[in-house]
Amino acid sequence: MNKTELNHILQRLRQALIEQGSPSLALRHDRLERAKKLLIEHKDALLDAIDQDFGHRSAYQGLASDILASVSALTDAQNSLAEWMKSETVTAPFEGMKTEIQYQPLGVVGIISPWNFPLNLAFSPLAGVFAAGNRALLKPSELTPKTSALLAQLVSQYFDETELHVITGDAEVGAAFSALPFDHLIFTGSTNVGRSVMRAAAEKLVPVTLELGGKSPVVIQEDFDLNIAIERILTIKTFNAGQICISPDYVLLPKQQQAAFIEHAKIFTQSIFSTYFDNDDYTSIISEHHFQRLLKLIEDAKSKGATIISLNTDETIADTASRKIAPTLILDVHDDMLVMQEEIFGPLLPIKTYTSMEEAINYINAHPRPLAAYYFGQDKLAQQQFATQTTSGALVINDVMTHVLVENLPFGGVGASGIGAYHGIHGFRRFSHAKAVVIQSESGESNLRLRAPYQQKFTALQDIFN
Repeated sequence: MNKTELNHILQRLRQALIEQGSPSLALRHDRLERAKKLLIEHKDALLDAIDQDFGHRSAYQGLASDILASVSALTDAQNSLAEWMKSETVTAPFEGMKTEIQYQPLGVVGIISPWNFPLNLAFSPLAGVFAAGNRALLKPSELTPKTSALLAQLVSQYFDETELHVITGDAEVGAAFSALPFDHLIFTGSTNVGRSVMRAAAEKLVPVTLELGGKSPVVIQEDFDLNIAIERILTIKTFNAGQICISPDYVLLPKQQQAAFIEHAKIFTQSIFSTYFDNDDYTSIISEHHFQRLLKLIEDAKSKGATIISLNTDETIADTASRKIAPTLILDVHDDMLVMQEEIFGPLLPIKTYTSMEEAINYINAHPRPLAAYYFGQDKLAQQQFATQTTSGALVINDVMTHVLVENLPFGGVGASGIGAYHGIHGFRRFSHAKAVVIQSESGESNLRLRAPYQQKFTALQDIFN
């Protein structure tokens, strides 16, 4: 599909919005309901398509994170919509004047969704887009072609093509998509691709929301139960085989705790996964390219002095046939290693030791700001110090990734990890135009103050300063 065809599709959606105006509460509710029905009524087919795209994807993970999480976001928007749509009254500076903020649809919003959660990261932003009264064009990832094709087919059954339209295609189509003159564009993916998307959007002055990722650190303090921290960290690191933008990317650990960390990591992972390569609960790496990329990260680290510890019972790291990689610890890391430079997006977990909290915080602050930071420690003052001394898209204390489950918290990055946030009311407002509305008083006092002649008015203003 070329740029001309994409532009025609976009213009049809924009013209429909102009002709039909801002949708009512009932229509917005209906669009959200149809999105829910699409997911619920075709969940088995959608999960099967995702499974085929991955090579193997845990059915539970797909149901929980792609289907139910999406339905939850859509339902939350439905339940809150009437309140969100209300105009916000603000205090007027002149008697009789009325001032308020009205939330108006931006227009047509482009959504570029990634492969790791191909439904959640399409429908979760769509909840805010529809709630705000917009229409949408969706470009799902080319790395999940079966899911993308099925989604395009199902969307055409549940939505008029001027409400929601799905564009499928390769990276070239994605580049053309990102250059369209949307009223807003949301992209979820890598930082490198995010730069290209923002550059293309800037040509048309299209505002963007970028959810990018980066290297989300975990800091463990000595006063926290190490075993509990390990269990919570590795629960998320093994979910979707670590292919999550807010998955723990590396651990900062007190030096004296490294041996205990390794020992309990083995005990815990072996208690939840007796095997990996033939285990339906453990997900494959999305593609051969990403599979080889992760193996190269391991080899690069090993060649530069790292110690590699597979948490598999027989210490085997990877299986080519299933395209699965067992959770793997990487010790003795330093910044010359690629695994400490790139977002990992897989089940590899570098461990970096520290001797003081100041050292750990300085290390985090010396690197690009992450999408999330995770801190394990019981002392309230130390928790607050960490919160104020580091900057990240989100901070979770004594757990990992929990913030994404709370729909009324903003989800987004800062600096290199993203621009803007959505979820709940934050998505509604992100995809709305907050229009200032003033209804002048009968006396028109503010207008009269600016009307010539000015001499008496000037004298009166001078008296204010005397």
